[in-house]
Amino acid sequence: MSIQLLDCTLRDGGYVNDWRFGRSTALCILERLIEAHVDVVEVGFLDERQPFDPERTIQPDTESYNKTLSGIDRRNTMLVGMIDYGTCGLEHIAPCEESVLDGIRLIFKQPKMHEAVRFGRELMKLGYKVFLQMVSITTYSDRDILDFIDLVNEQPPYAVSMVDTYGLLQKEDLLRYFHLLDRNLEPGIRVGYHSHNNFQLAFANTCELLKRRSNHDILVDGTLYGIGKSAGNAPLELVAMYLNENCGKNYDINQILEAIDTNILRIYHQKLWGYNLLYYLSASNDCHPNYISYLLNKKTLSVKSINEIVKCIPQDLKLNYRQGCIEQLYVDYQKKTIENERPIHELVQGKNVLILGPGKTLLTHRERIETYICSEKPVIISVNFLSSEYPLDAVFISNAKRYSMLLSDFSTYGTRISVIATSNITPADRHFDYVLDYAKLLDSEHVIEDNALIMLLNALQECEVGEVTLAGLDGFGSKISESYYDDNMELSTDYGRLAEVNKAIARRIPLYRKALKISFLTPSLYQEPK
Repeated sequence: MSIQLLDCTLRDGGYVNDWRFGRSTALCILERLIEAHVDVVEVGFLDERQPFDPERTIQPDTESYNKTLSGIDRRNTMLVGMIDYGTCGLEHIAPCEESVLDGIRLIFKQPKMHEAVRFGRELMKLGYKVFLQMVSITTYSDRDILDFIDLVNEQPPYAVSMVDTYGLLQKEDLLRYFHLLDRNLEPGIRVGYHSHNNFQLAFANTCELLKRRSNHDILVDGTLYGIGKSAGNAPLELVAMYLNENCGKNYDINQILEAIDTNILRIYHQKLWGYNLLYYLSASNDCHPNYISYLLNKKTLSVKSINEIVKCIPQDLKLNYRQGCIEQLYVDYQKKTIENERPIHELVQGKNVLILGPGKTLLTHRERIETYICSEKPVIISVNFLSSEYPLDAVFISNAKRYSMLLSDFSTYGTRISVIATSNITPADRHFDYVLDYAKLLDSEHVIEDNALIMLLNALQECEVGEVTLAGLDGFGSKISESYYDDNMELSTDYGRLAEVNKAIARRIPLYRKALKISFLTPSLYQEPK
């Protein structure tokens, strides 16, 4: 049994930087990997939809790689490209003898495996070493694996790889798939493994595979510093070190570390990758990370709520992302039916209302706010935060994440401050004084449909209040230090979307003035320019 180490930094790492490594950086990485004696290096994607760009590692055809990699001395290293089946036709693939590439890795999901295998055979006719990559291996049943083996045994490719696209594999499942392949594939076909690090198991699983005695040669993937899609990959430097220490290999670790230090760390400092909450949640729920990303970006849900929502995703869509599906599930989850709705009429009817937001003007305009409170004696309602600086009568909570953050503070205030909550919030240690129907308060404009200020104004429209005055509702600035008096309150850094929220609220405020007498006590980006 022999073992080969494959690096896919320039391909999988491209998900981090849109494959914009720059030609000089890509060549530097490639040369370092060759110097390190890495057996196979994946130089990028072949995708006919992309224009030729020498600064990127995704190209429309093999001729483009002939141009970008001209002059490379590959020595004993095999150079390969990758095709996502269906994105690059044979007309864009020159015969291997006319190409800088020695092989092509072909990725495909289970429903496309028959067509992909046939396409792989055409690539073999062109002279390439073909690697057939089973994407989302966890979606393959044992029967699917055996059917796939029957297909590839008819015309053996260079390698067959298990691709743990979403980092779902535990050791036992990995080894089950491996033994199915090892026992049934024709001799001479290499068995490969491409891991992702959602559960922090990429390197550990790779080591488990390398410990097994096999009937086939083994091929394991890694990337420099683990750079790659979602939670990243098994770090090449760790895998190479393990192979040197346990499998008699002689990879030059210093060359790998030089490539990381010179070329990869600057990318890492600009855009992080690796294990984090998003990818843990996606893996633990066996679902596409975009579902989790959508829900996390809402900044309104507790982790418990996110887990409850994704459990409702239909099984056939769990790993096939559908934006419309998660949007509807989010809205359905928030629109909980309530039996104990208690409106806020008795608290605010016929009274002036001062709504406080957590903006910096709460501090910079304190004297003006205190003067107003002293003269008008309004009902004071804070929005999704508590403040000891002002005599609050109530706090309005519409955001489960904010509620979780405030739990410890509620004990300080006791029952002297009323809690007004929308029906999507589950009480923890005290009953809410007022519960409002979440669904009735939603706005028709998507970007502000569940904005807390908008929801509270919708509730006040039904209450025959006096004047409504806004303070500390500064709007969202272009950086963290501009939006809140307390930086710990920052939940979102999507400043482009937040700028749209400012504009949408500014458009909506004049419409409220048909039913409410609204004025701003402190400066705000929610005010339309005069």
